[in-house]
Amino acid sequence: MLYTSAADWRAAPRKSVLVYGMSGLGKTHMSNLLRASGSWFHYSIDYRIGTRYMGEFIADNAKAEAMKVPFLRDLLMSDSIYIGSNITFDNLAPVATYLGKPGDPEKGGLPMQEYARRQVQFRQAEISALYDTAHFAERAEALYGYPHFICDSGGSICEWVDATDDNDALMCDLAKHCLLIWIKGDDAHTQELIRRFDRAPKPMAYQPEFLARVWQEFLSKSKYSEDDVDPDEFIRFTYSRALAHRQPRYEAMSRWGVTVTADQVAGLGSPQDFEDLIASCL
Repeated sequence: MLYTSAADWRAAPRKSVLVYGMSGLGKTHMSNLLRASGSWFHYSIDYRIGTRYMGEFIADNAKAEAMKVPFLRDLLMSDSIYIGSNITFDNLAPVATYLGKPGDPEKGGLPMQEYARRQVQFRQAEISALYDTAHFAERAEALYGYPHFICDSGGSICEWVDATDDNDALMCDLAKHCLLIWIKGDDAHTQELIRRFDRAPKPMAYQPEFLARVWQEFLSKSKYSEDDVDPDEFIRFTYSRALAHRQPRYEAMSRWGVTVTADQVAGLGSPQDFEDLIASCL
């Protein structure tokens, strides 16, 4: 690990961490708390994905929809209007909207082949954004003078690594430059995440093998054919399975760093609270 003891952590003039875990357990709360102090640079993986690696895909998708409207088509063809996504740290909806949900197009779904293609694009984008972590950690200090750095990763980080392999290239690269922090939830948190997701289903990224398996499982258990699947019904069906699928993968990653609980993160009120919490873990 980057810091080998509490004393090492406290004495470090420049602290660098990466936080991971399921969406909704406090990654953004932690990142915003530290960023607001003025001493921590906040690197958002999802923001980097949307602006650097998938920005053109997102904009082209919006343009393709606009081209279906004659009025907008004429304006686009004459370069009279510009279409782009307005991604911010607090509004990553363009990324989620582009990823979409598989199922009946009449219900807002995508054909599975197209959905799977976008999943591959996202996987490549997230891996690239994660490899950019070291660059942004150095850039934060060299260009902006921030003494500390936090990488706010996406919930799907565990899908693209094999944390049981001591030589996993991405894990080695991240651990070399950041202390990895897992925010772990308990059963109550999991049930709350499921309830929240059931109220407002959102697009997600999945490991290809997992997606293929649950898609076939859903089709075999439901009344739907592949072309008329209700998109929200499918991703509701998939979400709890995704949580169960990811838990052991997060567990495997935890040996590369430290683990904090979602309740501990919710109780953070200042950067000093955060530094004390990490020191107690080390």
